[in-house]
Amino acid sequence: MRSLRAAQSLASRSLLLSAHALHGATASPAAAAAAAGGSRWGNPPPPAPAPSSRALQGGVAGAVSFSLTFATVAAAEVQAKERLPADLLPQNVVLYQYQACPFCNKVRAFLDYHDIPYKVVEVNPLSKKEIKWSEYKKVPILTADGENLVDSSDIINKLQRKISPDVESTSEEETKWRRWVDEHLVHVLSPNIYRTTSEALESFDYIANNGNFSFTERFAVKYAGAAAMYFVSKKLKKKYNITDERAALYDSANTWTEALNGRNFLGGAKPNLADLAVFGVLRPIRYLRSGKDMVEHTQIGEWYQRMEDAVGEPSRIEEGQE
Repeated sequence: MRSLRAAQSLASRSLLLSAHALHGATASPAAAAAAAGGSRWGNPPPPAPAPSSRALQGGVAGAVSFSLTFATVAAAEVQAKERLPADLLPQNVVLYQYQACPFCNKVRAFLDYHDIPYKVVEVNPLSKKEIKWSEYKKVPILTADGENLVDSSDIINKLQRKISPDVESTSEEETKWRRWVDEHLVHVLSPNIYRTTSEALESFDYIANNGNFSFTERFAVKYAGAAAMYFVSKKLKKKYNITDERAALYDSANTWTEALNGRNFLGGAKPNLADLAVFGVLRPIRYLRSGKDMVEHTQIGEWYQRMEDAVGEPSRIEEGQE
């Protein structure tokens, strides 16, 4: 990971500095004085006494110990995230989702970044039996503190107000790019994910293997779902006037990196809600063929890696962890 590589680099530099300091410490004051004045009087400087093996071993051990400690602290600082106070953490959070749904992943990116524990219920995209209890028949649906929340942006807005009650509003720039994600970026994804039958099967194989489905349901989800989305993606391509799916994806990725304007994140030193939204909707495609092509042909890869490091490990509660 980037944070580990950064810590290793810092450790290497600190070890080099320690070695220079150790080298300087082994020379005696007399030798240093002779070295400084020997040429002045025309006499060669006397040879410096060799340091004792015990002193040398102690110096090396100290240098290595300092370097390792420095690297550990550096890694912790790179990876550390602000923990929410217990009284601000939403309780009993359950996310009803499709594993590859961009909007669902947008909510998960927010939850993971803020270390909010949550359970996941994978919804069968054909039967939707897991959300029959809900009048709202789309995902994501999130239940928290006994309340049912729907629509990814609305879910995030309400959670943000819950965990940051003192923050009155977001910046115009942040709001603009969050809207861009919902109104533009997500519409470019489906024509790319389901561009060909093989890419559609690749995506639904991932969905089927991550859901709690029977063998028959898994088979139906993979093949019927992939076929359905292949044709839906063609309609979406026409609806949003997309002529070349990959070109549209690359243009969107480049538009985002240009908006960063040299910053690590749109939020500056740390991600804001727009960073989390872009990262969230791109996360389900990152390691599919479309996502690999995107990283290879645009400049978004470095930002995406920084986001992976910043968001960290999922805060999802797996079965048996309660």
